[in-house]
Amino acid sequence: MKVREAPKTATSIIVRSTSSARISQSKNPFLELMRRIFRKEEVAMKAIKFLNIIEERQKSGNPLKVDEWEAVMKELDMVRSSFYSMRNKLLGAGMISIKNGEYTLSGVFSRDLLDMARWWWTAMLGYDPDSL
Repeated sequence: MKVREAPKTATSIIVRSTSSARISQSKNPFLELMRRIFRKEEVAMKAIKFLNIIEERQKSGNPLKVDEWEAVMKELDMVRSSFYSMRNKLLGAGMISIKNGEYTLSGVFSRDLLDMARWWWTAMLGYDPDSL
C-alpha cells in the first residue's frame, strides 16, 4: 500500500496535564498544536505552511486541488512519502478534508475534542454540561 492510499481515520495527539502547558498559553499556539501531532518540529512547521496554503487558497476562491500535490510538495521541500504522511495525519485528525478533489479546512477536529471534553466533564466528573 502506498502512503497516499493509507487509511486516514485517526491521528494521535499529545495531551498535557498541566495548565502551564495549555496551547492557549503558548507564544505560538499554532506551532504548539502541530508539535502535539507531529513529533519533529520541521514537519510541524511544514504542516502549518500546508494548512496556511489551504486556508489562503480557500479564502481566495481558488481551493487547493489534490492533483497539485507535486507543486505543494516542492514548495514544502518534502519527498512524496513525507508529504502524504503529513497530509494523512491532518486528514485523520479532522483538520482538513477533501471534497470534490479539493482540500478544505475542516471543523471535525474541533467537534471531536469538544465531544470528548463534554463527555469527560459530565459522565466522569459529574458536572453540569453548561458549567464547562
